Amino acid sequence: MNMIDQPVEAERSPGARARLGSRLGLSGKLLVLTLMFVMIAEVLIYVPSIANFRLNWLNDRLSAAYTAALVFETAPNGVPDTVKRQILDSIHARAVAMKIGHQRQLLALADDMPPAIHHDIDMRNMSWHRAIIDAFDTLLCSDDDVMRVMGPAPMGGEFVEIILDEQPLRKAMLDFSVRILILSLIISAITAALVYLALHFLLVRPMRRMTANMVAFRADPENPGRIIAASDRLDEIGTAERELAAMQLNIATMLQQKNHLAALGLAVSKINHDLRNLLSSAQLFSERLAKISDPHVQRFAPKLMRSLERAIDFCQSTLSYGRVQEPPPDRRPLALEPLVEEVRETLGLDAGAPVRWIGAVERGLMVDADPDQLFRILLNLARNAVQALEGRDAKDPGRDQVRVTGRREGAVVVIEVSDTGPGLPERARAHLFEAFRGSTRTGSVGLGLAIVAELVRAHDGEIRLVDGTIGATFRVTVPDRAVELEARRGERASA
Repeated sequence: MNMIDQPVEAERSPGARARLGSRLGLSGKLLVLTLMFVMIAEVLIYVPSIANFRLNWLNDRLSAAYTAALVFETAPNGVPDTVKRQILDSIHARAVAMKIGHQRQLLALADDMPPAIHHDIDMRNMSWHRAIIDAFDTLLCSDDDVMRVMGPAPMGGEFVEIILDEQPLRKAMLDFSVRILILSLIISAITAALVYLALHFLLVRPMRRMTANMVAFRADPENPGRIIAASDRLDEIGTAERELAAMQLNIATMLQQKNHLAALGLAVSKINHDLRNLLSSAQLFSERLAKISDPHVQRFAPKLMRSLERAIDFCQSTLSYGRVQEPPPDRRPLALEPLVEEVRETLGLDAGAPVRWIGAVERGLMVDADPDQLFRILLNLARNAVQALEGRDAKDPGRDQVRVTGRREGAVVVIEVSDTGPGLPERARAHLFEAFRGSTRTGSVGLGLAIVAELVRAHDGEIRLVDGTIGATFRVTVPDRAVELEARRGERASA
């Protein structure tokens, strides 16, 4: 039974300590630590103080003995025994002697001399560590020891020495220690109270405020009223409050955007079925049109069918983006110039359009990419450029241009889509490739560039906005896939 109870008690003790720490709180811990640190400082001050008190006490007795030695030596007829005893009693000494040359002269001697001397103390060459050790030896020892103390002598003497009882010195040191202890407790209490109050108002109260705000914000992160109101403090606490407010604002904004995204996904999912049926019906009609022998119909019918297929895929891609189910690219070498021409035809930018289309792709340029996904990338970028130009009041084909260039740089294909429009505002630049935040025009949800960025990253490529150009220029880089040497050797061997 005892063997079972012992682990239970061992398991309870950490929890009990944790509950004690939680009840104590930051303020209580701060108060306890302040008291402890102040007491440690007082102890460090007390150690040299008690040693210095002992040295001063002994030096006072030596000074009195020094004066007595002068009296004894200069008295013409000697000093009566009664006067000698009074002098010895005043300095609490048993004997006073002085060494001159090789002779030691006894100047005064008490009647009750001790049988032995236990300690010899030379005040002429006392080191600080020796003084500390001797002070605690005197303070902690309870025996009635007798000590001989030596110091400088007058009238050319080598030294003067006195025989003292250690008990008066110990009593004086204990009285001094009690006074120091009482003073230390008073100083510790005052210091701890001042430090506690200062830190409580400077640190603990703001920390409690931030902690309470974080708990409240966690309960309802979408409520703007739960965002902390940062103070005007310029120290670390003020910085923490401002950063916490910014972080909470970002979290609340992102949660609102997530809710909007969920609502959008729900709405699209509701209309997706009917929309796909309508597009499928249109696709059937386009197949019938393809059977008509008219040359114009034969020319545009395949493009119409291809557009309807892509419309169905785009409808599905919106849901795929919300569910993060974009399929991996089916990469293969393809010519870039026909794909760019198909993008132009899809946008309807013929010779009579108000926006001039300029294609400047290197002849025969091949890119290693998924045809459908690269088409979506170029179509989104080109459509944004056309919409930026259509927002102007006056249309000038000589001025309003969309340019698509393509070139190879080593193992990387660089594609640039630029326009001569007004450029992107700073608000759009800050969240350019973020869904629902990078919209550049009124009424747009800002999903096109986010899809473009995701498709480019799927090709291990990079997309960025080129600074310092007229209008807006987006640069897309698509690297070639790495070649597996073993697979290439197998292909050559089979060939």
